[in-house]
Amino acid sequence: MIRNLYRLWPNPKLFMRMGALQTVLAILQGLLLGLLVPILTALLQPKPDFAAASPWLIVGTIGLIVYWVLTVIATPVGFDASIDLAAGLRHHVMRHIVTLPLGWFTSERKSRIARAVTADVGMAAHLGITIGLPAITSALVPITIIAVAFTIEWRMALVFLAIIPFALLTLRRAGRIAGIADAELEEANREIAGRAIELGQAQSVLRAAGQGRTGSMRMREALDEHRLVYRRGLSRSMLPDLSFIAVVMGGFIAIIVVGVHLFLSGTLSVPKTIALLVLAVRFMEPLGNLIELIGALHAMQNAVGRVQSILDTPALPVSAKPVNQLKHAGIEFKDVTFSYGDTPALSHVTFHCRPGSTTALVGPSGSGKTTVTRLIARFFDADAGSVCVGGVDVRELDHSVLLNDIAVVFQDVYLFDDTIEENLRIARPDATREELTEAARSARLDEVIDRLPHGWNTRVGEAGGQLSGGERQRVSIARAFLKKARIVLIDEAASALDPANERAIAEAIAGLARDPNRTVIVIAHRPSTLAAADHVIALDGGRVAETGTPAELRQAGGIFARLYGQYERARSWHITKAGMTEQDRRS
Repeated sequence: MIRNLYRLWPNPKLFMRMGALQTVLAILQGLLLGLLVPILTALLQPKPDFAAASPWLIVGTIGLIVYWVLTVIATPVGFDASIDLAAGLRHHVMRHIVTLPLGWFTSERKSRIARAVTADVGMAAHLGITIGLPAITSALVPITIIAVAFTIEWRMALVFLAIIPFALLTLRRAGRIAGIADAELEEANREIAGRAIELGQAQSVLRAAGQGRTGSMRMREALDEHRLVYRRGLSRSMLPDLSFIAVVMGGFIAIIVVGVHLFLSGTLSVPKTIALLVLAVRFMEPLGNLIELIGALHAMQNAVGRVQSILDTPALPVSAKPVNQLKHAGIEFKDVTFSYGDTPALSHVTFHCRPGSTTALVGPSGSGKTTVTRLIARFFDADAGSVCVGGVDVRELDHSVLLNDIAVVFQDVYLFDDTIEENLRIARPDATREELTEAARSARLDEVIDRLPHGWNTRVGEAGGQLSGGERQRVSIARAFLKKARIVLIDEAASALDPANERAIAEAIAGLARDPNRTVIVIAHRPSTLAAADHVIALDGGRVAETGTPAELRQAGGIFARLYGQYERARSWHITKAGMTEQDRRS
């Protein structure tokens, strides 16, 4: 546990100094108690010998002053160390996170990051000081007292020593169960946190269903499960905790019985008996505190483990001599195979997109279209084969160079809870007003800005919730225009949009494609989007099924023709239905 915390600590020297300081305090505490023997021996006589006691009293006074000074120093240093650990560890985690493959960031892992950076790091930093250091004291004080007891009466010292193995055995079992209970409770806490976020984000849906106050069924189940887990943890911990307390109390009784026996038999003098009983009390107190600390120590260990699991995630491999420039915007897949764990996604995919071309990826759901775009942007690395951009394997490219020349328009656009202008400036923070205006015009975003109450300064809400799906897509495409990236990857940008937004998005994509220096790859099925493509790659089951121009593939009667026909029939049905609805309304 200490080793894991030491590995995480951004400033391990400070951690070692704190541990050394706590060790000195613990040993000093035991040694000061040992001074009772010569002091009491000198004073508990028919005629107290103050001269003999004075040197020991002076040494004890000096020791107490040193102990007090070190304690005063340790307290603020401990709090500073806790703050230093939390801040440094959060920076350490965030620095590592930005080196991970983008494909690593699933919804579940995003929640892990949130918990790790907030709760887990805070717990590790806080408990490392407030629990970890007192645990050192609780362990070293009894050991020091045993050593002192051997200098007084070896038989009593053996009784002290005999208690330790039994206490450690019961403590270890109690700690193991406490750790399991904490891990289960953390899982229940994470589920409640997720459902609480859902409660806030889905209020409109929940209120429409009459569950605005109580939350969804999953929320209620999460709360019930949390209560059951907490009760189960308490029940499981009860017997081990009581067993440890019984060992400690039984040991204290054994010390008293042996001490009284040795005193009555004349083996122990009154001063030594009193001193040993005082030592016994001080021996049992920190030992008994360990049962209160063990649960927190295992909670800290679990928190450290969760943070460490993120830090142990391999970063995106970096070439020893990365290429720092893209000569052109051509894209080529050479016999690429890729799987998500045990799930195959692409198998022996080969194609070439010449610089300045616009390529449409089509195919049924699960055919591998999105995976192609992710491999180009190096969200993942191919299992076999190579993905080349600008004639260079993406694994040999400086990753920042690659991302600076790529703009990605996702199907689900994420906007920050800020103004439209600031959401665009993410692409180019130093963009001028003229460049912002031109990008908005090219993406047909100017139409949206003109009708918003505060124009460019309109806040879009959390995740862009104040805008429609089509409006968010326009912001995303405007980012691509503003970034002036030579490669643009568009993932289903016009899916599930109304006709007006679909037409605007299609025109914006066509505008992107008109730049002869820009290579565009778009995932789409709609004719309005496909019209901008001069090349089509049809995927099926993770393989390239056919390639050619849209006109050629429509005539070929393959996958593309079938998907195109399905969409045309669906579109005709919707148009007919809309016309009938309009006629009914007028009549």
